[in-house]
Amino acid sequence: MNQTNIELIFYQSEPGIDEMLQKFWLPEEQLKFTALPMDAIRATISDEGRIPMLIMAENTPVGFFVLHIGEGIKELTNNRKAILIRALSINHSHQGKGYAKQAMLRLPQFVKENFPEYDELFLAVNMKNEGAKALYISSGFIDKGIRKEGKIGEQLILHYYIA
Repeated sequence: MNQTNIELIFYQSEPGIDEMLQKFWLPEEQLKFTALPMDAIRATISDEGRIPMLIMAENTPVGFFVLHIGEGIKELTNNRKAILIRALSINHSHQGKGYAKQAMLRLPQFVKENFPEYDELFLAVNMKNEGAKALYISSGFIDKGIRKEGKIGEQLILHYYIA
């Protein structure tokens, strides 16, 4: 595992960053479970509750995800202080270096500092996405037994309570 420290930052459109995100690549078997960063960013334009995030390592965007708050997630949770994590991905050329795990371990503190009124993170992961399930569970997310039917099969809803 690479020991390079990562940084979580809010996405802002910048020529160099956008160019790197345009080149972001995932194999088909991963792409069926998530969205490429620029596609997810386009979805944020019509929903102000979607906040695009970058996982940076050595000034390079190695990963991406969206924090989703507000009305757009109310059908998934009764907790009005919850944040949904969407579209997490690590650029294929940077996978296997521990960046996703570092990001998930740092995210609760990031939320405490930037969204102090929120007390829970949650996400949906496809039951067939074994690697992602293992990542989230090893990062402290818990399975409360909630399932949801997704576009390509059953989704496991995992929760992380922010202390």
